[in-house]
Amino acid sequence: MKRREFLGVAAGAIAMPALVTSARADDRIEWRMATAWPKGAPGVGVNAQRLADRIGAMSGGRLTVKLYGAGELVPPFEVFDAVSQGMVCEMGHGSPYYWQGKNPVFHYFTGVPFGLMAPEMAGWLQFGGGQALWEEAYAPFGVQPFYAGSSGVQAGGWFNREIKALDDLKGLRFRIAGLGGEVMRRLGVSVVLTPPGEIFSSMQNRTIDAAEWVGPWNDMAFGLDRVAKYYYLPAFHEAGPALELLVNKEKFNALPADLQDIVRGAAMASAAEALADFTFHNIEAFARLTAEGGPELREWPEPVAAALARVSGEVLAELAASSELAGRVAASHDAYLAKARQWSRWSDAAMLGLRNRHPLG
Repeated sequence: MKRREFLGVAAGAIAMPALVTSARADDRIEWRMATAWPKGAPGVGVNAQRLADRIGAMSGGRLTVKLYGAGELVPPFEVFDAVSQGMVCEMGHGSPYYWQGKNPVFHYFTGVPFGLMAPEMAGWLQFGGGQALWEEAYAPFGVQPFYAGSSGVQAGGWFNREIKALDDLKGLRFRIAGLGGEVMRRLGVSVVLTPPGEIFSSMQNRTIDAAEWVGPWNDMAFGLDRVAKYYYLPAFHEAGPALELLVNKEKFNALPADLQDIVRGAAMASAAEALADFTFHNIEAFARLTAEGGPELREWPEPVAAALARVSGEVLAELAASSELAGRVAASHDAYLAKARQWSRWSDAAMLGLRNRHPLG
């Protein structure tokens, strides 16, 4: 999509609610959206609801979407299948790595260890060929994906013991998602993928020793600050993980062209809103967390960080070699990431360093 077209869609998404009129009952289409998140969960559940509501408002009621939280319609990790089949629901809201069992290449469209930050991910998908590859990956399942935002940089996780060396990871029962979980597994961690709604109880009952979820806002909302002493930041495996809107492709293609554009525009608006939501509330939550004494903040020790990077490279090389499609996705992603690293060295990283060395006031 060219910049001028992108601006036109965005402007249309803003203007649309004022232009449409209420639909007649016989013109209405009612869809269901299943989500991987508890209903109303900060950031994820809330923005899924806003997205559903926005589609209804922008269409003047011609296309309305009823949202169902995790487990209300289908279990959280079965959302992709439900959308693919198109019988129980027409839409879903989640993150691509939750369905990596279908095809491990899906990881690239969430994010990979030491990978793209949120604005970089949006750039690759919208302008760098990532969206076309994403659609190709989902095509065999009859699912149309749309980028729906990001949490930004996530936290590395909550631990009940300090990680000082690689040996401290061995045998650790750690709730961690995505390729980060595979990296940790190869370093001796016992990896557990607990659904979001069960993380707190699993930590409280000591069925797991550590857990990563999102960041300060979500983690505190889920009570993780009350059940662990050490907070490791950042997440080596989630620099800017993507959220997605899933749509049954057959149902999407059957929509009138203007309703298809409304769904696209609503997802694009949700992407910007979700990132702003996470950015603001993570800043606010972190201020509260540290003001209250909070946990002991930690970065990964350098020997651990080096091992995480080394093993991440091995995991990603194997993933790239797993199929012809994975090779093409990896080549596109990695070429863009290399350029992004060059630019961020002289833009974001340089500005953050400058700002931190010379704070105002």
